Amino acid sequence: MSIYKEFKMELAAGKRSAAFPDQLQPDEYGLVYVGGELTVSTVLEAYTKGSFPWTGSRPIPWFSPDPRLLLYPKDFKPSKRLRRCFRQNRFHIRCDTAFRAVMRACAAIPRPGQPGTWITANMIDTYSRLHDLGIAHSIEVYDGENRLAGGLYGLCLGRVFFGESMFSRVPNTSKLALYALCNLLLEKDFHFIDCQQVTGHLMRLGAVPVRHNQYMETLRKGLDQDHLSGSWEGEVV
Repeated sequence: MSIYKEFKMELAAGKRSAAFPDQLQPDEYGLVYVGGELTVSTVLEAYTKGSFPWTGSRPIPWFSPDPRLLLYPKDFKPSKRLRRCFRQNRFHIRCDTAFRAVMRACAAIPRPGQPGTWITANMIDTYSRLHDLGIAHSIEVYDGENRLAGGLYGLCLGRVFFGESMFSRVPNTSKLALYALCNLLLEKDFHFIDCQQVTGHLMRLGAVPVRHNQYMETLRKGLDQDHLSGSWEGEVV
């Protein structure tokens, strides 16, 4: 039995103390809770209740944005240039070969309007433990000299992929990682990618915003499906 299935059963049976209320209603900014610890258990519980940690800095803010941005893998819209780049095999795409390196790269990439990063050291440690448990995954894009050029990471629970962050050191490599992820999730019959925040960039790639109530119902259906635990290393993308 996977740790996620065990966690769900214990939580439902009352054998595990809940860290959050069952009904987390976002305020106007999407905030649902402040406090608690950043652990494997609290992260799993938060995601199953529709929220996620905004940062690992204390007091930890937990968010559930309304609206929420979802990307259905079949609806991904790659540009002609991206399709061509994907076919040319200029880059090599792999899964789960450099999870911590991807997280560190996501933390280090400068982002407009952000003075620092929300990806704190304790977040890297916690999500890396989730990776070791076969729950968190990374997609890596390497250039011809085997240098990490771009990628993304996130969590897999049930048949839902929760996208956390992505980065590019070379133009379009984060999009290549997302393209590869969508192809992989289609093969695995995943319901959707939770992109968390509404951005024009992701909407142009096919993501759509949904209201909180609709998101929670869609999430429930995705989490009720069989959970695929274990490493994705060696998957063909």
